[in-house]
Amino acid sequence: MTFDDVRGAVRGAVLVPGDEGFDAAARPWNVTVSQPVAAVVTAADAADVAAVVAYAASAGVPVVAQPTGHGAAGGIEDAILLRTGALNRVEIDPERRIAKVGAGANWGAVQAAAGAHGLTGLAGSNPVVGVTGYTLGGGLSWFGRKYGWASDAVHAFEIVDATGAQARVTAASDPELFWALRGGGGDFAVVTGLELELFPAPGLYGGRVMWPGTRTADVFELFQELTASAPEELSVWFHRFQFPDAPPMVALDIAYLGDPAVGRALSAPLDAIGGAIADKRGELPIAALGDITAEPIDPSPSLSRGELLTDLGDAVVKTVLEGPVAPLVNIQIRHLGGALAESRPDGGARGPVTEPYLLYLLGLGLPHLTDAVKARRRAIVDAVSGHISGKKPYTFLTPEETAAAAFDAPTLDRLQAIKRARDPRTVVRANYPVL
Repeated sequence: MTFDDVRGAVRGAVLVPGDEGFDAAARPWNVTVSQPVAAVVTAADAADVAAVVAYAASAGVPVVAQPTGHGAAGGIEDAILLRTGALNRVEIDPERRIAKVGAGANWGAVQAAAGAHGLTGLAGSNPVVGVTGYTLGGGLSWFGRKYGWASDAVHAFEIVDATGAQARVTAASDPELFWALRGGGGDFAVVTGLELELFPAPGLYGGRVMWPGTRTADVFELFQELTASAPEELSVWFHRFQFPDAPPMVALDIAYLGDPAVGRALSAPLDAIGGAIADKRGELPIAALGDITAEPIDPSPSLSRGELLTDLGDAVVKTVLEGPVAPLVNIQIRHLGGALAESRPDGGARGPVTEPYLLYLLGLGLPHLTDAVKARRRAIVDAVSGHISGKKPYTFLTPEETAAAAFDAPTLDRLQAIKRARDPRTVVRANYPVL
């Protein structure tokens, strides 16, 4: 068989190396990751997805599905890269509080549609991140402290299995596969659509306050105070920034889901730290959730690392307050806890995360900075090694890591058994495979 067989079986475009547009089609959102794949297929619909997987199963070629490539990890040189961005439908059932979304929908589109009905999904910080990959990996939301992982809000998946057959997967129809897809990554089937639970959004108050780096100690102390007593509706993130050609800065991001007046009152202690450079706090529509961090929405080079913190002990405080940020751009700590730490009898593979904080390190993946950024990341992690658990959310894995870092041993064993049973020839390949 040749890829000409695929061209005859799908409505979408099929590109191979040497074709015009191939390099752009194969490029992930994080452009530091290389993806010289065997072919790129842009699916027009679920039937195209089924045709591609059926071809791959017969030809012995793996398939990697990526709507946007935000979670790309590389190592897929022999694969068909399946772009599902065109499957971007978003339908809201406000009475049942359900969103039906295609595999290519992003959170910005879902939030805009849900917000029109006074509802919200469990979205993250960047509106261009795809719903599917984020949710398959668990999905850490601004509202996770109140409602848990995005993966646990899934009611149903529309999939193409490793043979190319289409199916609808629910807790009743296929409990093992349903469990694996809710937070176990994308290694078990190609998802073409999801049904997600939506939650009431009576209001949203949030934004970023930024100060000169000289106020770092004061801001971190306030971060500790706020997170010690924060209600589950409130999420607070701490940042130390070192942007190119700019002085050091420190910031707090807040998001409160509820009455904006309550959110304003909860964030009032920020006013006691004088000298703010910028204060973007205010009432926001749900559709503007991404404005809080205003992260890049275009492909960019980045080198990141995430670690779950067991506490904010002396070594963490010393490292965060005293060490330089550069050559990183950001040293960030997110407050977790709440519903994220709760064990749910009907939960998926993601399971609870009992660590109260997440450390996130970000640098630019430019050739002249790469070695220094990696060294600085390593130095910070080494300095706080006594305060990290060694596990991390699946969506915070980096190309140097494997899926084993995201799951405890019993969960990983169960995921691997499901993979062997459902896809023994490894036709479907996740960014971070469980095997």
